[in-house]
Amino acid sequence: MPSIVLFQPQIPQNTGNIIRTCRATNSALILIRPYSFTLSDKRLRRAGLDYYKEMDIQEMDSIEQFISSVNISKCTFFTTKTSKSFHNTQYTEDHYLIFGSEHGGLPESILNKYPMQTATIPMPGDTRCLNLSNCVAVATYEVLRQTTLISN
Repeated sequence: MPSIVLFQPQIPQNTGNIIRTCRATNSALILIRPYSFTLSDKRLRRAGLDYYKEMDIQEMDSIEQFISSVNISKCTFFTTKTSKSFHNTQYTEDHYLIFGSEHGGLPESILNKYPMQTATIPMPGDTRCLNLSNCVAVATYEVLRQTTLISN
């Protein structure tokens, strides 16, 4: 199953919703510090229902620590700063989907270092971005669709 990586998430309700998506898709969740809440935050628990208790959430101190611990070829960095649609990425069952913070996205240094591994979720019109938890859900189900881990 894929792993969802959140770089410095800032809104506990989004992380709670992402916990629900991870639980529903049997995906792992990795949080990269710092974030502006604790895992016991009542807003996270409310959004995550009781699923947050069942999740084994991995925490890391930096994005560099994360990158050094994985096969980088199995990573996709989601950003609005690319034109490559996430549909044009070939995912593996054990892919890492990396998302930036709600307010700042991913560091430019990471996007510049791995430009071929970036992807965006296309949005017609003048919408700047989707909600983080929606992006995670859309991308996670695309991985599952491509890897035939869900019924069509």
